Amino acid sequence: MKKLGALARHTIQKMIRARHIRGARAENAQPASLDLTLTNELYRVQSVFLPQPGERVKNAMAAVAPERHNMKIPLEVGVTYLARLAESLALPKDVYAYANPKSSLGRIDVHVRMLADAITRFDSAGVRGYQGELWALITPGSFRVKVNPGDSLLQLRFLNHDTRFGTERELKAVHEKTPLVFTGGKAVAYDDFAVNDRDGTLTLTVNLDLTIAGYRAERSQNVLDLSKRALYDADDFFQKIPRPKNGAVTLRKGDFYILATKEALRVPPAYAAEVKPIDVRTGEYRAHYAGFFDPGWGYGPKGDIPGAPAVLEVRAFEDNIIIRSGQPICKIVFERMAEIPKHVYGATGSHYLDQKGIKLSKHFRKTA
Repeated sequence: MKKLGALARHTIQKMIRARHIRGARAENAQPASLDLTLTNELYRVQSVFLPQPGERVKNAMAAVAPERHNMKIPLEVGVTYLARLAESLALPKDVYAYANPKSSLGRIDVHVRMLADAITRFDSAGVRGYQGELWALITPGSFRVKVNPGDSLLQLRFLNHDTRFGTERELKAVHEKTPLVFTGGKAVAYDDFAVNDRDGTLTLTVNLDLTIAGYRAERSQNVLDLSKRALYDADDFFQKIPRPKNGAVTLRKGDFYILATKEALRVPPAYAAEVKPIDVRTGEYRAHYAGFFDPGWGYGPKGDIPGAPAVLEVRAFEDNIIIRSGQPICKIVFERMAEIPKHVYGATGSHYLDQKGIKLSKHFRKTA
């Protein structure tokens, strides 16, 4: 019987060898996704766009006045760029794919969306058996950034069936067998969830009780090179938000914040997870531009880790939104893997493996 769900690393690597995925390197396969990489083909464009049905991205971009951009020159804040990706697809007839930005990009306020030939949605190669090129739209939100050939800005997930939890019953059954949410190192009973929409998703709340409750991006003229690791001083790019005495923080319209969840999330190896936009009834803000958690997140090699907090990128779309500690901040939807990965999240190392509280992207030196 065919196994249904999201495809694991070893199957992704098989598709690379079979040339269903072209231009990819096997070592760029993660537990449940593939890191997509930039070529040296980069354009400055006048606006965001999507191709029409049957239209290649390379032809569609004529409508946005593309100007070839030299990669030695940083990308400007608020300007959109189009980059061709090294990878292209000729997927098996039963496989489709979706993309998410890499977490390190989300944490520096670089908005990245994938385009695919003839697909009229962002971040989607969601047609079974998709064939075509892949491109990335890149818009720095707070800092000038330098990109380089080979940089990975997106990760692509491959599926043969939609196995996302669609009911409260599914979520409750999994949580009671293998707990998904912890606080203080202890599993939270399903009926004790702080917020529960009873729709098959987990709702997590914001933690403003940390010594450093969050970070707000400063509109700096400093340039951040995406290829660098542990190089930059966070104070050159972010302002720390100390723990508020009254337990509340005011989000200013248009500003970019990094916050963490009060709950620790755990993703067992048989599942992956994705952040969904928060219900607009909760507030006019967007949480988490980079929304994917690999199998094994906050789980450990033997299931011995009691979860890890989710670090969220938040931008307010209305003036002076006050958020309080314990307020709903994001929703998590789980999906079943078609197969358990041979190596789960963190097995080969990760910058965010020991994340407790708020950890900035891998480009920054450790903060106290």
